[in-house]
Amino acid sequence: MKLFRVPALLADRRWIFGKGALGASLALGVVLSGLTAGPVQAALPAGDSWVVSVGDSYISGEAGRWAGNSSDPAQTDALGGAAYLDAGNTERIAGCHRSSSAEIRIGQANALNLSCSAAGTATAWNAFGKFKPGLDFYDDGAGNLGQALALQTFASANRVKMVAVSIGGNDLGFPEIIATCVSMFLTSPSRFPSHCKDSAAVAGNFSASNRAAVASRIGTALANVAKAMTNAGYSAGDYGLVVQNYVSPLPRSTNISYPEGGFSRQSMYGCGFWNADLDWATGTALPAINSTIASGIAASKVANVQTVDVSTLFSGHELCASTTEKLNNTPLAGWRAPGAVDVSEWISEVRTASAIFSDYYIQESLHPNYWGQLALRSCLRQIYNDGDVRSGSCTAGTGLTAAGEPVVTLS
Repeated sequence: MKLFRVPALLADRRWIFGKGALGASLALGVVLSGLTAGPVQAALPAGDSWVVSVGDSYISGEAGRWAGNSSDPAQTDALGGAAYLDAGNTERIAGCHRSSSAEIRIGQANALNLSCSAAGTATAWNAFGKFKPGLDFYDDGAGNLGQALALQTFASANRVKMVAVSIGGNDLGFPEIIATCVSMFLTSPSRFPSHCKDSAAVAGNFSASNRAAVASRIGTALANVAKAMTNAGYSAGDYGLVVQNYVSPLPRSTNISYPEGGFSRQSMYGCGFWNADLDWATGTALPAINSTIASGIAASKVANVQTVDVSTLFSGHELCASTTEKLNNTPLAGWRAPGAVDVSEWISEVRTASAIFSDYYIQESLHPNYWGQLALRSCLRQIYNDGDVRSGSCTAGTGLTAAGEPVVTLS
């Protein structure tokens, strides 16, 4: 008969049949059951409910200071110079631009914004030495934490009911793509335009292999978020994990207000893209980005993910869309005027080096502005659903709600 050793913690003895075998068998069963039983879940934190946002600039509140675009900043300055100061008179992390108009402030629960402008799936330090926390467990011992670790720490002490995520655009090179498109618009003539859609670098960002690699990184990032909540004592049913995709920031060439000849499309209106690149951005690039996010969700293997589709939420309010106006081109005195939300662009115009000595930031370019953030907030509030978190797709109507937000419908 083949002999087996029992675990060392039961003593190093041979397994035998005979007298005392039943007692040994029972003892072994008791010990092994203790080894294999799952841990007893600790009680979740008591107190008020919280919602938390993690990810990149499209959820941090970047550009949330400006309610539309105008040649007169005073017409659109909804939040003033303190727009991004989320720690009193400073930022908790310089350059994260967590604005007070950020969508996570839904009002049905306390809100914490851990997201950061220019953040990717993994923590990094940018070329200017600024810390950009990713969706990981980075800890340098000097107080710089990855967003997943920061979430875990917070959720361990506070009752988190929903975590909202926006991630992936920076991993696919979104800022570099925009810079390439605008540069090609400004440096090539309309008779012989150079299109960014034909750039080898841009094509590389959207290659099948790169998209697969980014989807894998998104999957890891989302798994890290779920792991953070598990480490904090939560089961999948204790909170909602919401992943949103990206809005379409630009119109198609058939729906843009300004001609592509000359440089005014950029110099005056901040939408310096050739028509062919507009159509590529809307018809090819955005669907590819959002498809990569969907693949990342599948790769994460996280069971409790809810999704929110905002890809058409800004329809009719894209940058330079023919259905919009710069406020300085209207009779309206400013962003508070009745009807301003309906004629305004919900995307911040593309800014170049001329913005350096102004109240604007170049990094605000092509991000949801104040109205855009509030439209996203209205959508997310309905997704939160008083804590019964769900999936859905959001579209905009006209006018404002009683809360001063654009009317948005969830379906």
